[in-house]
Amino acid sequence: MALDHKYDFIMYVTVKKANPNGDPLNGNRPRIDYDGFGEISDVCLKRKIRNRMMDLGESVFVQSNERKIDNCKSLQERFEKIPSLKTESDPDRIVEIASSIWTDVRSFGQVFAFGKNANNKKGISVGIRGPVSIHTGISEEVVEISSMQITKSVNSVSNKKNPTIRSSDTMGNKHRVEFGTYKIVGSINPQLSEITGFNENDVEILKKSLLTIFENDASSSRPEGSMEVSRLYWFKHKSKIGDYPASKVHKCVKLEIQDPNLKDFNRYRIVENIPNTFERNEKGDLVELNYK
Repeated sequence: MALDHKYDFIMYVTVKKANPNGDPLNGNRPRIDYDGFGEISDVCLKRKIRNRMMDLGESVFVQSNERKIDNCKSLQERFEKIPSLKTESDPDRIVEIASSIWTDVRSFGQVFAFGKNANNKKGISVGIRGPVSIHTGISEEVVEISSMQITKSVNSVSNKKNPTIRSSDTMGNKHRVEFGTYKIVGSINPQLSEITGFNENDVEILKKSLLTIFENDASSSRPEGSMEVSRLYWFKHKSKIGDYPASKVHKCVKLEIQDPNLKDFNRYRIVENIPNTFERNEKGDLVELNYK
C-alpha cells in the first residue's frame, strides 16, 4: 500500500580523521566546495544505504562489485536474469515488476537503458522516479584536510633487470578530514510512492539503514568508529502534500559552536525551531517527530 504521509529527515554525521567521500578526479582527496566546506555526494550516500539494505536482507539492483551477492557482471545481466523482465516490453509492466523485486528501485528509482538482445530486438529505455530524495551532505564548518605520504614495503610488479629498484607505485598519499560534522537532508514523496509501491515497511528499512549507515563500511580511509551518525530527525507529516515545505523543515534544526576546543558532536549546541504541531519522541540518536 502506498504512503499516506510525507516524510522529511535531517541527519548529522560526525567525521574524525577519515575520508568520508574521496574525489577520484582530485587524487581521492575529501570532497570540498569552493568555500572549503566538506561534501558527501548523494551518490555516495545512496551506495552506503544500498549496502545496508543488503545487510538487512533486502534485494538490491545496483550492487557494487565488492558487495554483489550474485554472479551478474552488469546491470543488464541482472535485469535479464528475471524471466518476466527479460521478455517484457511494456514500460508500465517493467516499472511494476522491477519495483516489486528490488528495494532500491522502489526507493530511489532507476533508469533501465539497455541495448537490444536476442529477446528484445529494439532494446529498452525506461526511467523510474523514486520517492526518496537525498541531498549532498555539507559540513557545518570549513574542514581541515591533512595528507600523509605512504610507502609500500614491496613492489607490486617485479623489476627483473634490477630487483632492488622500487617501482613508482610503492609511494602514494592518504588524505583525511581531521574533524567535521556534516548535515544531510532528504524527503520521501508519497505521490511517487504510488508508482513504485514504496510503503511503510520500506520507510522503516530506510530509517534503519540511515541510523546504521556506517556499519560494515570500514576501510583504510574510514577506520572503524571514525564516522558516526550523531543525530537523526525524522518528520512524519499528516498528509501527502506535507504540512510544511521541505525547505522549511530542513532549516528548523541548526548547530551553533559552543565549545571550539572539542572535536566531537558536543562541540555544538543544537538549535531547534521545530513547529509545535509536531510531537517529539526521542529514542537515543533518533528523534521522531509526528504531526499531532
